[in-house]
Amino acid sequence: MLTAIGPFSIDMYLPAFPDIAAGLHTNVSQVTLSLSSFFIGISAGQLLYGPLLERYGRKTPLYTGLIVYLLASVGCALSSSVNALILFRLLQALGGCAGMVTARAMVRDLFEVKDNAKVFSSLMLVVAVSPIVAPTLGGYVTALLGWRFVFIMLIIVALIIIAGIYYLLPESKKPDPNFSLKPAPIIANYTAVIKHPQFYTYALTAAIAAAGLYAYIGGSPHVFMEIYKVNERQYGWIFALIAMGLIGASQVNSVLLKTYSSEQIIKAALSCQSIIGLVLVIITALGWADLFVTIFMIFIFLCCQGFIFPNASALSLAAFGHNAGSASALMGAIQMAIGAGTAFIVSILHNNTALPMTFVMASCAIGALCVFLLGRNIIIRKASIEAVEEEDVEMITTL
Repeated sequence: MLTAIGPFSIDMYLPAFPDIAAGLHTNVSQVTLSLSSFFIGISAGQLLYGPLLERYGRKTPLYTGLIVYLLASVGCALSSSVNALILFRLLQALGGCAGMVTARAMVRDLFEVKDNAKVFSSLMLVVAVSPIVAPTLGGYVTALLGWRFVFIMLIIVALIIIAGIYYLLPESKKPDPNFSLKPAPIIANYTAVIKHPQFYTYALTAAIAAAGLYAYIGGSPHVFMEIYKVNERQYGWIFALIAMGLIGASQVNSVLLKTYSSEQIIKAALSCQSIIGLVLVIITALGWADLFVTIFMIFIFLCCQGFIFPNASALSLAAFGHNAGSASALMGAIQMAIGAGTAFIVSILHNNTALPMTFVMASCAIGALCVFLLGRNIIIRKASIEAVEEEDVEMITTL
């Protein structure tokens, strides 16, 4: 449920974009900026929670963040202008990201490293189910009650999660009063994490690949509802259908891990995603893509994401048992920062066609593949150098 709070907050109000634009006397492009502000908030907020999770344990920062989320959700529901909505979405993200950081850190706290990829596949199932439920529910709520009730539903979800934390969730890490909250040690801690080749290779791979998903999220309301003229409920079902690709892939990933390594799965999935992305751009530019072709191609594209994210996430955190909170926060911040950028780029490139969305999606897939291949070479080269240095030390000790 903690993992679901982010996708629910992102996806549930997407079908309401045209109604929000009409209600706040603006356009869909301006409303899309509230999505970008959410990504910015969820990116910056995760960096704040990383040190807090190390100092105060997991549950205290979690309660604090969810209270901020509740208050900001009330603000969203009462917004009278698009600028107010953009601001409250930023605050909503700053609160809600506590759940996402804590969930990833607790996976590292509670499970063995060898099991992390499988657990992240289970969390990926939650991330994939949320877009099925959220936009569909959001579409019906908007059609029946109006867009403001979407945020009231998010308030109810947050209250349920807080109750679950209080009654069901154990504390997985004791507070560490020796962990400094001064800026210099915090920066030094984050620097030590980000300089690790295994972290930056797999964290960037996961983040850039996921940015293709955020480009789709940011661009799909315009593409499906304004270009292909589907209504809010139809859009919700389309979004749900495409999200089923993530569900299936994340569960197949758990099976494949019995035979193949995470690196092999990531490489194959990124290669496939890059090819699909290029094909999607070409057929869109040539005018060959209709509603059903677009849905099918995006479905396959996002299936690949179900293989990339859980494996890359597990590998990026594998080396950080002692400061999993900071590593989790940094990974999430990088992912959301890049996601915010891609959603913003899709909005800026808006030209009443599907080309901006498809172009950014393809660029993300190709970029992630390049980062993965280059990063793997750095990891292998460093491992070889360290092996030689260890051998030299052993020879000196023997002598």
